[in-house]
Amino acid sequence: MKISYNWLKQFIKIDWKSDETAALLTDLGLEVEVVEKYQSVKGGLEGIVVGHVLTCVQHPNADRLKVTTVDLGDGVPVQIVCGASNVAAGQKVPVATIGSTLYDKDGNAFVIKKGKIRDEESHGMICAEDEIGLGTSHDGIMVLDANLKPGTSVAKVFKVENDEIFEIGLTPNRADAMSHLGTARDLRAGLIQSGVNVELITPSVSNFRIDKRTLKIDVKVDNNKLAPRYCGVTISGIKVKPSPEWLQNRLKSIGLNPKNNIVDVTNYVLHELGQPLHAFDASKINGKIAVKTLPSGTKFTTLDDIERTLHEEDLMICDDKGPMCIAGVFGGKESGVTENTNNIFLESAYFNPVSVRKTAKRHGLSTDASFRFERGIDPTITEFALKRAALLIQEVAGGEITSDVIDIYPKKIEDFPVFLNFAKTAKLIGQELSKEIIKKILASLDIKVNSVTDAGLGLTIPAYRVDVQREIDVIEEILRVYGYNNINFTKKLNATVSNSARTEDYKLQNIVGNQLNSLGFNEMMANSLTSPEYVALSEMLQTEHNVTMLNPLSNELSTMRQSLLFSGLEAISYNINRRNSDLKLFEFGKSYHKYESGYEETKHLTLFLSGDRSSENWTNPQKPTDFFLFKGYIDAIVSRLGIDKIKIEPLQSDVFSEGLTMVIGEEKLVEFGTVRKNILKHFDIKQEVLFADFNWNLVLKVINTKIKFTDIPKYPEVRRDLALLLDENISFEAIYKIARQSEKTLLKDIVLFDVYNGNNLPEGKKSYAISFTIQDFSKTLTDEQIDKVMTKLQKSLTSELGAILR
Repeated sequence: MKISYNWLKQFIKIDWKSDETAALLTDLGLEVEVVEKYQSVKGGLEGIVVGHVLTCVQHPNADRLKVTTVDLGDGVPVQIVCGASNVAAGQKVPVATIGSTLYDKDGNAFVIKKGKIRDEESHGMICAEDEIGLGTSHDGIMVLDANLKPGTSVAKVFKVENDEIFEIGLTPNRADAMSHLGTARDLRAGLIQSGVNVELITPSVSNFRIDKRTLKIDVKVDNNKLAPRYCGVTISGIKVKPSPEWLQNRLKSIGLNPKNNIVDVTNYVLHELGQPLHAFDASKINGKIAVKTLPSGTKFTTLDDIERTLHEEDLMICDDKGPMCIAGVFGGKESGVTENTNNIFLESAYFNPVSVRKTAKRHGLSTDASFRFERGIDPTITEFALKRAALLIQEVAGGEITSDVIDIYPKKIEDFPVFLNFAKTAKLIGQELSKEIIKKILASLDIKVNSVTDAGLGLTIPAYRVDVQREIDVIEEILRVYGYNNINFTKKLNATVSNSARTEDYKLQNIVGNQLNSLGFNEMMANSLTSPEYVALSEMLQTEHNVTMLNPLSNELSTMRQSLLFSGLEAISYNINRRNSDLKLFEFGKSYHKYESGYEETKHLTLFLSGDRSSENWTNPQKPTDFFLFKGYIDAIVSRLGIDKIKIEPLQSDVFSEGLTMVIGEEKLVEFGTVRKNILKHFDIKQEVLFADFNWNLVLKVINTKIKFTDIPKYPEVRRDLALLLDENISFEAIYKIARQSEKTLLKDIVLFDVYNGNNLPEGKKSYAISFTIQDFSKTLTDEQIDKVMTKLQKSLTSELGAILR
């Protein structure tokens, strides 16, 4: 939000520097992000003065140039070469002196320097209006009033406005501060607390009067809940034209482009008082005005020439023929003010914030008016703002007030009571403030004190403070005005040491996250909101289980995700499209489901692997990632968490083309595998993607926190290898289990280091090369002991798996 300092000073007489005021506003919670300078003419006409042309003769070396002598008011005339055909002796002209900066039509700066033009010296530049930003004409130099004194600053002649603009990062709850008046109210409170007593000066509407009653337009409000207050008045005999300079400068300073005097006044009052207004061409209103909703499917063309389909809950401003305006959001094409408009109906209203917000979202519209209506404006200034705008329109466009002010306000929006407890205030602030300070701060915020007791204060909160509804809100108001920086620190230091379990969620996340980081993974954080269309990609997800947002930002972000897979694939697709195709990603997140019994959130750890194992390098040839590498990462996580007694089973899923699942009891700990190509195609991913999904809630239940410590072995280990001929359907896991059961004491490790499927093997067979590591912690093994263990292993594998030693 942009606030003009000059405009702000119309409400509060203050001579503070802008940086001091910005610091105070920031302390009050209206964070000033930047202060920018604004000049109604770029450069501010600095260095440009009134010059008196004393002489003007033909340039001796150029037919189209003239040599002039110009008095700049310092008693020393200077010579300036000029190419304008209309320059003549006796004229008063704007002169850009040496060192001054001008700007071309593209905004590029150039400095006026002393120079020679066709061998004649030139000590400045006599300017045309477009060269100094005072117009668009370049037909000749600009001739000024003959009564002006040489040396007078042209900036003073044309009343160039220099302003400073505060860019305020307004929080959504501060609807009351969305105007210069609202900002001034806060600033006044801060100044009073700082010891500077100032008054808030509001515009006067005492001159408002009804000239005639010749143009009455009846108004009917069908739904007072959607339009609690509606005001209007007619103004006749206006002339639509460009706004005066002062009005244009005010709007330009805060980034608005002037349209015409009528529209500019409504925008001016909007940013001055925070009350949106709308002007209808009265000649285009057929019959009476009705504020109502219309049947769903009704067509309506807005000011941007787009035909929109109305919803049955959209509040509309209508006449007898149909809709004219989307209430509080956007005007209609057919009823707006044009250069031919002579009579207007001026509207000022308070519309239901929820209704306006839903309508604006439905139609994808965000206007200055809807921005304020949907956050809640001040219902008490509706008529005041109407009269203020009517007087301004009479000032800049002429005309007469030709009807009584219509004010439909059947149920007044009341101020609301809050009780403030002194003890609770001191406890939350951390410092006891005197009752007088508290009452002074509340008074500066327009909060009335109705009753005073030893326990606290009975207060009345003004209706425009929609963010101050509870006692805690009042305490926050007191604290921000008193100043967070003014709260003293206690000299007493209290410290507590809590005993927390090692299995706390965040600790395990850090352990696993650090482990994955060391393996080259990057953590990602995806949006929990996703597209409802993703449900169709897997039969395991059901549309009826979707948790749908009531007020979505867009259809693509309208549903809470049932799976973390698709948001991860979005990230992979995004990276691949930007030539980052070697990816290792992980995410801790939740999935969301709706059942008949209620809503359910499940926490997950997901892993994604795609592309090559490492970046291209001359020492290491590129090698793509594969399922076994991915399984190694899964095993590493499970091992690090001390989870055992896991059963690995094949996974049948429409998400994975091939995959496995690790099961504990009847529950699935993790599912992992290669994502099906039809799912990848939906995200335009052409390379293989491996995906793992840990049930993190189950991880927290089964994690083993017991740590065993053993001495470093003093005696050597022995390795023996076996080459076994096996049936193709036998897995290494089966061999591993049998070997462990056969020798539980001396067998330390089992590694599969080669698999052969090819020629010279019987049909349906494969060859495994397996290493067995044997070690005794109490003594050195003898050959006899080693042979005994290997014979035992070989017999077990032969009897149970039909393994044949090659």
